[in-house]
Amino acid sequence: MNLRLITIDGPVAVGKSSVGLLLAEKLGFRFFDTGVIYRTFTWKALNAGLSPSETDALVQLARDIAFQFVPGNGAILTVLIDGQDVSKLMMSQPVERNVALIAKIPLVRERMVAEQRRMAEETKLVMAGRDIGTVVLPWADLKVFLTASVEERAGRRHKELAERGVEIECATVLAELKQRDHNDTTRKVSPLKPAPDAVAINTDGLSQDEVVDKIYELAVNRDAGH
Repeated sequence: MNLRLITIDGPVAVGKSSVGLLLAEKLGFRFFDTGVIYRTFTWKALNAGLSPSETDALVQLARDIAFQFVPGNGAILTVLIDGQDVSKLMMSQPVERNVALIAKIPLVRERMVAEQRRMAEETKLVMAGRDIGTVVLPWADLKVFLTASVEERAGRRHKELAERGVEIECATVLAELKQRDHNDTTRKVSPLKPAPDAVAINTDGLSQDEVVDKIYELAVNRDAGH
């Protein structure tokens, strides 16, 4: 396949990571969820005693730390921050509550985008996030924007957290998703929106495999047209 870069954007808990990973494995690509780099950085910042309001210190931290992207399970690329893998720590509730606030700081975001682009130069990649098709990789070969109702997404996220042993009310998850949606769509830097040339797919009522098959078919057709 001549295609090198596929972007999957959409709101939180729409299934970008699950779909993106399955798609990457089907295509023989690597997969990266950019939410991981923001979560990793948020964990690092909170662990250093910083709050989202300490903008200057957060920007300096973003400039000082070293990111590495290494093969993980299957097609996944794992982030190491200063040589440390914090995959098991970055889904905590403190990270969940603060990641959108830290991710919207322009100079922090600028640093993360530079790292994501560096990664994309080195491998055939499916990259998922909120601004990949619009900001990070606007030159990607295929751009997809997934949507689903906030209620459907809250149900998915609640189930995912329960499977990880996190006890939280579904109503709380719904409220947090609505707040995240507001933060993501209204931020001044890289707001969540489809790229003009993105293909939108509503995932309500679709299984992961059905969504993967739709994108795979798009990729094959796009590749044939190159």
